[in-house]
Amino acid sequence: MPRSSAFARGLLFAALLLCAPVLAKPPRLTLFLSIDSLGTDLLLRNRSHFRAGLATLLDKGAFFPDARYEQAEVMTAPGHAVLSTGAYPWRTGIVSNRVVNRATGKDEPIFWDPSHPVLGAPAGPDDSSPEAMLAETLADHLRLFTAGRGKVVVLAGKARAAIALAGRLGSPFWFSEGVGRLVTGTFYAKELPPWVKALNDRRLPDQAFALSWSLSLPEKAYTGLDDRPFEADTLGMKRRFPHPLSAGLPSPGPQSYSAFASSPYLDEFLVAAAKGALVAEQLGKDEIPDVLAVSFSALDRIYHLYGPYSWEAQDALVRLDRALGDLLTAAERTVGGRANLLVVLSSDHGGAAIPEELIAAGLPGLRVRPSVLKAGLQTELTRAFGAPLLLGFTDFEVVLDDKALESRHLDGAAVRRSAAAWLARQPGVAVAVARDDLGGCEDLQGYQGALRRSYFPGRSGDVLFLLRPFAVLDESETGASHGLPYAYDAQVPLVLYGRGVRPGTYTQRIQAVDIAPTAAMLMEMGGLAGAEGIARSEAISLPR
Repeated sequence: MPRSSAFARGLLFAALLLCAPVLAKPPRLTLFLSIDSLGTDLLLRNRSHFRAGLATLLDKGAFFPDARYEQAEVMTAPGHAVLSTGAYPWRTGIVSNRVVNRATGKDEPIFWDPSHPVLGAPAGPDDSSPEAMLAETLADHLRLFTAGRGKVVVLAGKARAAIALAGRLGSPFWFSEGVGRLVTGTFYAKELPPWVKALNDRRLPDQAFALSWSLSLPEKAYTGLDDRPFEADTLGMKRRFPHPLSAGLPSPGPQSYSAFASSPYLDEFLVAAAKGALVAEQLGKDEIPDVLAVSFSALDRIYHLYGPYSWEAQDALVRLDRALGDLLTAAERTVGGRANLLVVLSSDHGGAAIPEELIAAGLPGLRVRPSVLKAGLQTELTRAFGAPLLLGFTDFEVVLDDKALESRHLDGAAVRRSAAAWLARQPGVAVAVARDDLGGCEDLQGYQGALRRSYFPGRSGDVLFLLRPFAVLDESETGASHGLPYAYDAQVPLVLYGRGVRPGTYTQRIQAVDIAPTAAMLMEMGGLAGAEGIARSEAISLPR
């Protein structure tokens, strides 16, 4: 072959290589962040205070302010399961934080698994393993996609959040209020890794024992009042700033660890753990994609005690903004810049205002006590059918005693419908439905779809119900709660930032099940096995 011809062919080959599409590389690290109880309303109300992490994500990322949970029960375990799988409870099996054991009548944590207890804390009926999870999580998918080479580390203040995000193949660690340390489950490991042991050995929660949670901004920066009679006064923290974290104890113990978990110091602890994981696990250091997921749980505890309009909630977000700024800086430094990083931030649910606060403002707030509903329903069933037929009552679900129904030859459907009819007549209850009627054409004020998406046979109750707007199901006399399909509970933000993200504010309504498919697309993986949502392509601009 003439030399000139060979040279020409070489030039042609080089030109073809230049014209061919280059296979894009996925982000080296995905930060998957959940802020427990961060409803959109709460975020927007406090946005002007942000100067660090949250400000960066909102100002430079893609912001969807209207992501909705379209299920009936909006809580931590089912919410995190939706975030991680892109599927609702009717597919994941994670219907609530707790379920009734039909053999004993006791309500148990949804992720409790006696055969795989907690590692690093005394054994007990606590969330500990993913056996209840029936759908593939983003963590599972990444591990399969990379043939086990990609790492997934999950950190949370709550076990049910960590496990729901980790699925079966991730490595979750969560804060135990019983021992004041990070722990995991024996399903995942036989021994804590050295970096977790090193963090635990620093005893940061013990050091916080002598501290108080003080305001981080001048008092004039906060709206409303600090001391309000409908806020909780528990764990010796008092209703006004500063809040001592000793729980009135002479030395650190479970109650002071609960006080620690009810303050922004828990978020700082989780950021310290995340920074330790980045270094020790070498996350994002090579071309194989990794995930670091963190569920920041402090805001939820603070919300339940003081409400979403409190100075405590406002200050918690100011401090979280700073903590996230610290984490973003560490992550970008570790992976070599924003081009190698993807951040996905959302929440598992929002939260209603304190009922008495709503009443004071002129709205129809109402506190419905589950013990009153349970006792009244048991009395009604005994009157109507001659026997106490109620086995369990947890959150918005009623479980009947199947053995008692069978022994008395009662028509189960008739009993369930009778229970639903009685519940529907009670103050504060909007709708109640027997499981037999979920597939029917009954309107249920438009919530039939949400109730169906929350229902999983064998785990859900025999009767499901919803309270009306501004009513909360709560046994205590102070504080706030959540769990219903109304905007204040079900509307959360989605923020995307980093590689492949098209910045902007996207005001269209999306579903929470869209979050995991969107993350998977940005990570350049295929879809999750059971996902119901779609990738939000309007905010995606992947390099070719």
